[in-house]
Amino acid sequence: MLDAALAATPGVEHLRFDRKKALFGRLDAIQFHWPETLFGAATGVKGLARRAYAMALRARLSLGRVAVVRTVHNVELPKDVSAWQRRYLEWIERRTDHRILLNDLTELPAGAGSTLIPHGHYRDWFADVEKTDAVPGTLGFVGLVRRYKGVEDLIRVFRETADEAPELRLRIAGNPTSAEIADEVRAGAAADGRIELDLRYLSEPDFARAVMRSAGIVLPYRFMHNSGTVLATLSLNRPVLVPRTAVNEALSAEVGEGWITMFDGDLSASDLLAFAEAIRTLPAGEPDLSARDWDRAGVAHREAFSRAIAHRRGARR
Repeated sequence: MLDAALAATPGVEHLRFDRKKALFGRLDAIQFHWPETLFGAATGVKGLARRAYAMALRARLSLGRVAVVRTVHNVELPKDVSAWQRRYLEWIERRTDHRILLNDLTELPAGAGSTLIPHGHYRDWFADVEKTDAVPGTLGFVGLVRRYKGVEDLIRVFRETADEAPELRLRIAGNPTSAEIADEVRAGAAADGRIELDLRYLSEPDFARAVMRSAGIVLPYRFMHNSGTVLATLSLNRPVLVPRTAVNEALSAEVGEGWITMFDGDLSASDLLAFAEAIRTLPAGEPDLSARDWDRAGVAHREAFSRAIAHRRGARR
């Protein structure tokens, strides 16, 4: 959706990321969302090739002409990376000329330039996916199964609801980022026949269907700042249970009562039971996502790129 918005914006020649062009092409700016994807999960010879490419890109960016723009999805660097990868990501943070913020509560280094561009909704993206009715009493988790998302905690807590709510079901759908996490999730789920696993990469239609099959989505992240999964869930008209943060409280006030439920501290069985009870009846209408339309995103990004380029050229002078 951002790709389409940029392509339709006058004054921007938008190129999708290409490894060769990033090294040798004529660029004014390069935008990173998650720079750790440069490394991938490759090992062996492929991993060494990824590392060599990352260092070559660093050498090009060190020359100083190309502005670096960072979209700040997370407030901390990922912890599941190697020592050299973390040093690389820290270098990108220092090299960044301008940051795009998804909310106005993100803290930045002193003097850092930034532009606020709220994360857009997914209604148009999923418009062609056939609507699916929710399975009553089914809670869901969707998305990449990563350590910080707390899926293992969700399974443990859900198992504690067996006596009070034997009719509840939990469906976890998404691709684990490591074999270790996959084994932990399978071992935890094996003890409760009410838990269903679909541990694979989800296509976008499969992602949407997994959300719609659930009466509500539970995202027990150990830390949450911005979450595209929350917006995707709301775009598909399903309520969501998330940790209480200032960002989530602001989003709850924005979209309307009943769509976002928050838990304090660690997720508990009582949180799941209260959420399951609350969503027996969905709120009237749809979540209000009018502030998340994509029509203004392209122009706002163009302005951010221009500021980054001006900063870089001023720094070079």
